[in-house]
Amino acid sequence: MKTVLPSVFRLGAEAVPLSGLALALLCALYLLAGLTGHDPWKNDDAIHFGVVYGFLRDGNWLVPQLAGESFLEMPPLYYWVAAICARLTGWFLPLHDAVRLASGLFGALFLGLLAFAGRVLHHMEYAERREQRAAGKNESGQAAALIAIGCLGLLVPIHDTQPLVALLAASAATYAGLALLPRRAIAGGLLVGLGLGLGFLASGLTALITLAPLALLLPLHAHWRSASSLRGLAIAVAVALPLGASWPLLLAWQAPHALNAWWSLALAGVRYQSGWLHAVSYLELLAWFAWPALPLAVWAVWLNRQRLSQPSMVLPLAGTLIALLTLLLLSEPRPLQALPLLVPLILLAAGSAGRLRRGATNAFDWFGMMTFTLVAGLIWLGGIAMISGIPAQIERNFAKLAPGFVPHFSPLAYALAALLSLAWLVLIVARPRSPWRAINNWAAGLTLMWVLLMALWLPWIDYGKSYRGVAASIKQEFSENPSHPEPRTGRECIAGRNLGSALRVSLQYFAGIATQRAGTTAATACSMLLEQSYSTSKVSPPGWRKVWEGHRPGDRSEVLRFYRRD
Repeated sequence: MKTVLPSVFRLGAEAVPLSGLALALLCALYLLAGLTGHDPWKNDDAIHFGVVYGFLRDGNWLVPQLAGESFLEMPPLYYWVAAICARLTGWFLPLHDAVRLASGLFGALFLGLLAFAGRVLHHMEYAERREQRAAGKNESGQAAALIAIGCLGLLVPIHDTQPLVALLAASAATYAGLALLPRRAIAGGLLVGLGLGLGFLASGLTALITLAPLALLLPLHAHWRSASSLRGLAIAVAVALPLGASWPLLLAWQAPHALNAWWSLALAGVRYQSGWLHAVSYLELLAWFAWPALPLAVWAVWLNRQRLSQPSMVLPLAGTLIALLTLLLLSEPRPLQALPLLVPLILLAAGSAGRLRRGATNAFDWFGMMTFTLVAGLIWLGGIAMISGIPAQIERNFAKLAPGFVPHFSPLAYALAALLSLAWLVLIVARPRSPWRAINNWAAGLTLMWVLLMALWLPWIDYGKSYRGVAASIKQEFSENPSHPEPRTGRECIAGRNLGSALRVSLQYFAGIATQRAGTTAATACSMLLEQSYSTSKVSPPGWRKVWEGHRPGDRSEVLRFYRRD
């Protein structure tokens, strides 16, 4: 059977990870599925889209704005790139899809630079052992990309409008540059400088705290104490300083008040976090977020416990410890805060992922195959139920979770899903015996699950996570409505009370409504009030009369109430 399989599905008889066209296709499917074809979703996707929308609408690319207010939680690198993507592709894509292409671009850079860093570390390892091996010399690079694709915690952020994806790419560049420094000072120094500078422009102090200490501490190791390494670090500083300082200097010149506000927010974001419960929460988070990189990294440390001081282990291990300490001491236990840990953890895991014991490989492989085959079957069952109404109980469950949703059959989406499902079955049946088969199958299985979910369930998911319908209802109330013929008084604007940023952005984008924050001077004269609440109270605020109440389909915990002045 192996002899008749297309080459894209054949992993080869040799013990190597997925490579070549097959790996490129897998990366493309992983990155592109779900990147377009849906509205800005509640929370991060809508919030960061709103910043780019502000750039494009107002033309001020220096101070990030969200729904008319300064938004200085993140420096603007990702937003600049997303706005450029929107300008280049907005003529054939919806604006929100065009903006989200920035995540695909940075995601591709991340995977490519991560694979390159893995290759350099692999070369370093075999140089240490004075071994020469023609075959499989790029194993760690391919493995790094596969492990990254398989990480559960990366799946959603890399497909959202998310600035931290740019930090992942910058971090991968920094690690690749640090690994290169002893052999190629100029190339390594440029990569480190670009990684540090662009990382700072992407995430501010988070990049400096997790990456700069690594660059400062490595020269303590003999391998990085050479003249070449020190020259490369000097180049890195010469590149990183002006690059990273460019935006703060522009703020100091054009908007010093914004610089002060940004610096205050940046310092507030790195407060010391104490308590054993905090540490336990992070460990619980990492148990699923960093799977399978975390157990593979632990295995790598155990397997190489006699040579932890070797350069190929020192770099990813030191980076992992620095990032982990930063998370435990300075960050809240939230999934996005753990993203910077993934890069060194993946590099640490990649070097030894192909040296798992046979029993562990078989157990991991069977767990992945059974899990993703079962999940794929459930996704197919749900997709068929939504379209055909069979099984009826499952169709009723979907309808209950998204009242009013009308499914539409897409022949192209179902054909693609069927083709990939067949490819998965061929892959797991005809896979060769290889120490890498578990990593290959896990990455392929997770990609299959995600693509099937986006192909068969995306319209249903989008219906429940988008504010488009809510914005349309509020716009109808905002305009002249015969069912509410009372004379208008006050300014024709809407005051917003407790409105989330995602809702404010969605109202502006879908309905052209800019709300005024309740309590401000601009809001006091507004004749309408929109309140976002998680309370079931039906008492109207004094002086206001409720004319509409609603929520996103299926989300009854979040209630929106629209009032007019009495």
